[in-house]
Formats: sequence, structure tokens, C-alpha cells
Amino acid sequence: MSEAEKRKLEHQAARLFMRLYEKQYGVRFRHIWHNQPRKPDVSCYLGEQKLDLEIAHLYGSEQEAMHRLGRELSAQTRHELSHLHSTPPDHRLLEALNRLLALKSNKCYHTHRVWLIIRNANPLWTTQDFEQNRHLIKPVQPHPFEQIWLIGNFEGQDERLLRLDSAS
Repeated sequence: MSEAEKRKLEHQAARLFMRLYEKQYGVRFRHIWHNQPRKPDVSCYLGEQKLDLEIAHLYGSEQEAMHRLGRELSAQTRHELSHLHSTPPDHRLLEALNRLLALKSNKCYHTHRVWLIIRNANPLWTTQDFEQNRHLIKPVQPHPFEQIWLIGNFEGQDERLLRLDSAS
């Protein structure tokens, strides 16, 4: 995937998150820009305060990621997704989510406020599925994120966000 394609996906996810958050909580997001490496992917304003967003996409299989992205995957992504084949299908996406949370927990950011935004790309799982399986979702502690959020489906049709770092 080219850097431009990666940025486009990140911006789409950030805009979708901002729209859903505004609708769910009535707090305005505005102005979005992409950051250079070693910073979170996107910065914006939540109300009047600057907020950085780290964007991640959640895929349940190699085929799913290739279909969604429309291309071949990197060797690292292929390796991570191939591990999921040994996981029972009912838990595959939760396993992928927990691996993603563990991977992101090791990152360091040069910012005061950063949220992790995970966009589910699996069409078979919804926000409700993640809510029902919340007890199996394990954010690694400590992590650098003030908050961790899940967009339950790729296009945001559900219009609900799920906060993963707390019971809210």
C-alpha cells in the first residue's frame, strides 16, 4: 500500500470517528491534518483542545484485508493475519483485536493527548458483537492512550462507538 493510500484510509477513519463522536456526545471536532512519522497519524481539535489520533484498521483474515484494500499485503501483515487461522472462527476477530491492542500499547508518542481509534473492517462483526464480547477484549496496561475507541463497522452505519479502555 502506498503512503498516499494509507493516509487516505486514515483520514477516512478519522473523519468517520469525528462524525460519530459528535453525534453520540454532542462535542464538536474540527480541522484535521496528517502528521509526520513518529507522531500519531492525525491531529484535530475536540472542542477547543488539540487531540491526536492514532488510527488502526482491524481485519479478521488475510483475504479480508486484501479484498478491503484491493491489493497484496506486506509480508508483516500477511504473517500477523496468518496466525489467526489457528484461532477458532468465533474468536478470530477478538484475537486480532487483542493482538492489535498489544502492538499499539508499545508505541511512544511525543504529544500530551492521544486516542487510539480502531476501525473494524470485518463485515460480519458489529458494535453489538464487540459489546457482547467485551470481557474478552484486553487492552494492555500501561498504554500511551488517553482513550481507546472502536468504530464497529467500516462505513459507520451502526453510528455507535465503543470505548474499549473503560466501561463507558
